[in-house]
Amino acid sequence: MSPRRCTAFAPGRVNVIGEHTDYNQGLALPFAITYGVTVRAAALGQADGKGEEDPQVEAVAVDLEERDSFPLGEPGPAEGWRAYVHGAVGELTAAGHELVAARLEISGRVPLGSGLSSSAALTVAVCLALLELPESGSRPDDRMELARLCSRVENDWAGARTGLLDQIASLFGAADAAILIDFQSLEVEQVPLLLDGWRFVIADSGERHVLASSGYNERRSECAAACAELGIESLREATTGDLARLPEPLEMRVRHVLEENARVLDAVAALRAREIGRLAELLNASHASLRDLYQVSTPAVEAAVEKLLRAGAAGARLIGGGFGGSVLGLIEPGLPIPAGALEVSPGPGAHILAR
Repeated sequence: MSPRRCTAFAPGRVNVIGEHTDYNQGLALPFAITYGVTVRAAALGQADGKGEEDPQVEAVAVDLEERDSFPLGEPGPAEGWRAYVHGAVGELTAAGHELVAARLEISGRVPLGSGLSSSAALTVAVCLALLELPESGSRPDDRMELARLCSRVENDWAGARTGLLDQIASLFGAADAAILIDFQSLEVEQVPLLLDGWRFVIADSGERHVLASSGYNERRSECAAACAELGIESLREATTGDLARLPEPLEMRVRHVLEENARVLDAVAALRAREIGRLAELLNASHASLRDLYQVSTPAVEAAVEKLLRAGAAGARLIGGGFGGSVLGLIEPGLPIPAGALEVSPGPGAHILAR
């Protein structure tokens, strides 16, 4: 019998609006993009020199020309892209999933550190491939539980205290739609992305961000400190009346979250009314808040925003955790894509391409 094989794909994501709200049990409106990470996986048997007593995982990052191998039962700590592979094996095993020794070839079209959720796409694609290889094909029906598992990989193995936005967007994405996520109830609702000739583009600031070593974790800690100050479980329970009770910079952080949640609902209303110009205004307001209240922008990001606006974008804002990465722009109908920018469109969520 030939070894079992499969190819899994997981998309990156663009967050239309709703930044730094996921870990505060707020609202966000991302869409999965057509760019993502592909994992070609093959089960390793004794014929491959891997006996039952020492099953291995072998991983190759094709684009980086780097390799890794480790015992299936002892993934251990690692750094860089390896941390996500080790973490996927470790968390799937801890959750009781059957895994087999495997060779993984990883390639992708989501630039690392660009703010397009390359790490979540990598984790989701690796998990789907590993779950598909056993004879039982333990494909989980509960995608939300898989999103939680992938988030633990990011948090506990890679050291980035991200919320669930990236993983949910990758797993629940749909063609021609954004998804409204309520992180308090974990309800997911598709919102048709009918842009009437308007186009979303991404521009790279040229500054890589690494969530685990950037100010991202500091912002999470500040939000937790604000909750402790107010005696609440999450900022979803906060109100504008609470702001006067908070010292700086906590007041600014909470104000951003409250106003950003409102902007998400306004954006959904604008999309449903096909008032795309209004959506562009909301992107600009979101960026101003991220820059001035949440303070996650940088000079390189600001330059990228200004470049898009000068090139004809009606709205532009930083996306992702900030401190570098990419900028999202909304281009009016009939205008060309700015030089150096990349058009992004909604695509399907993570899936198995081939068995």
